[in-house]
Amino acid sequence: MTEHAAVVGGKPVPKDRVAAFMDTVPAAPQRGAGNCATSHEGAALANGHNEALSARVQRQRRRWATQVVVADELARRACEERGLAPPEEVSPTQVLEVAGTDVADMGSIVAAALAHSPAARALLAELEQQQDVPEAAVRDYYDRNRDRYLTPDALRRGVDPFSRTAHADFLPYEQARERIARELTQAAGRRAFFDWFDQARAGVVYAAGHEHPGDPSHPDHEHRH
Repeated sequence: MTEHAAVVGGKPVPKDRVAAFMDTVPAAPQRGAGNCATSHEGAALANGHNEALSARVQRQRRRWATQVVVADELARRACEERGLAPPEEVSPTQVLEVAGTDVADMGSIVAAALAHSPAARALLAELEQQQDVPEAAVRDYYDRNRDRYLTPDALRRGVDPFSRTAHADFLPYEQARERIARELTQAAGRRAFFDWFDQARAGVVYAAGHEHPGDPSHPDHEHRH
């Protein structure tokens, strides 16, 4: 009987590691825990739905958990290759929450990996530091999103940024620039992380029952976040 959930770069990832991770995540996770298999069906399971649904939810939950563990393993290897020291390990009983907006932006698997994997967070931080956002891109963002930079006084007066406004109704570019640059850098870092993850997991081989939840090769696949 196969004792591994996946093979990453020729190294087996034990099923026990997936099971241990599942034990740290509630069956109906907190908002931001990022479970594409249970977020919509956990309530039905908690309410005593039929056994078929219960088994399906558990299968999808196991597949989702495998993806998170694989992401952690890949990130550990990437950190080692890059000479990065991951932050201190998270206690197995500690479940970190990821903001709901991050789940929407990144997808449940990546969000959960970042919540539970110090290596993934270290890699993301490294990728963010490598991003170079041109000044022209920062200025362009400011010009195209002026509604985000109304002054507090303009907001109190209910100024419509898309109607007639005065120059004084908006924060000067110099005051908004740092925040914009930081947001664009973070966004670029996340895109780089996604690209890295897609490429890194391309060669992963999964054991039966541990495939990606959205893999169409198994009958109860689903791919929602």
